Amino acid sequence: MFSNDKVDIGSLDVIFNRMIETITNSKNDIFVISEQSRRSFEEMQAELEFIKQKIKYLIDESDELEKRTKVAKQRLVEVSRFFDKYTEEQVREAYEYANELQIQLSLTRADEKQLREKRDDLERRLRVLYDTIERAEHIVNQVNVVLNYLTSDLKNVSVALEKAKIKQEFGIKIIASQEKERKRLSREIHDGPAQMMANVLMRSDLIERTYREKGIEAAIKEIAELKKTVRNALSEVRRIIYDLRPMALDDLGIVPTLKKYLSTVMEYNPGVQIHFQSYSSEKRLPSDYEVSIFRLVQESVNNSMKHGKAIDIWVKIEWLRNSVNILVKDNGKGFDKTGIKEQSFGIIGMRERVELLKGTMDIQSGIGKGTIVMVKIPFPENELVFDK
Repeated sequence: MFSNDKVDIGSLDVIFNRMIETITNSKNDIFVISEQSRRSFEEMQAELEFIKQKIKYLIDESDELEKRTKVAKQRLVEVSRFFDKYTEEQVREAYEYANELQIQLSLTRADEKQLREKRDDLERRLRVLYDTIERAEHIVNQVNVVLNYLTSDLKNVSVALEKAKIKQEFGIKIIASQEKERKRLSREIHDGPAQMMANVLMRSDLIERTYREKGIEAAIKEIAELKKTVRNALSEVRRIIYDLRPMALDDLGIVPTLKKYLSTVMEYNPGVQIHFQSYSSEKRLPSDYEVSIFRLVQESVNNSMKHGKAIDIWVKIEWLRNSVNILVKDNGKGFDKTGIKEQSFGIIGMRERVELLKGTMDIQSGIGKGTIVMVKIPFPENELVFDK
């Protein structure tokens, strides 16, 4: 690996690439396990809901049978007490009817007990499966962070060791960019269309049961809800396609691109008002800076609508001499900062972008108080920054 006190960059790259490939494959395996567990979890949830409905039905049936059995027993006592007033046939019918009801009641209670045991077992298995999914997602998140640092370090090491190897430097940048974009896309698809499609599958299985148990009107209602979910999934896919890369960013700059993007967001989300303001003259920044600013605003606005259920969102950009300030504020339902999962994809992605640009980010929120995201990004050193 070392020759004449010089580092063999080719061998170092091979080692790094193999290590990254191994970690990536492991991450993919964990992700597959997580998705399989999630599908099993959703199927078990549907089965649990069906069992609960069946238990409720059996409880009602048991209560009705118990009332009828009580009346039949009273009838049997009366017939037995005044035996000489009733025919033998009447006595026999009273006894058989009371006995038949008692048998039905016993069978119904036995079925209810069996279903309760199955329900309890399913709930235990769901808790275990949920913990497995949580751990798998946590591990995937940690691996993503490790991969990001590894690819960043690999780029820095290669540049530091031999700046003349431009081809290697470009290759590393491409790998890092592709990994970041794949991670963002996997998050978008997983949290959006994938979840919606899983819900479609689950609800489609329930429609037949609903038809059998509640009738055609309830089934038609379920189908209407299913169509709504499919429309939402289609809208989400179209939004993701649009978000892949705004072409206007390179030609027009960040401010016109954001105006167009936020206008499109309002078109896709009727009832949502986004108020955009840019203070002072816009400055053209290197492409990676402008893309990062666009993604930060995009993620913040999406969070405001998706999680905060906000109907009014304010986006403000302030251009200073040596930095740019970004503020995204909403009137949504907010959240408890002490209870938020710092390992969530959205926060990690935003913090990673800000840290890579040597900036700072602060999030202020409270339940029922909306959310404010404040980002400050210094302009790059030794890079051409000019007013538009």
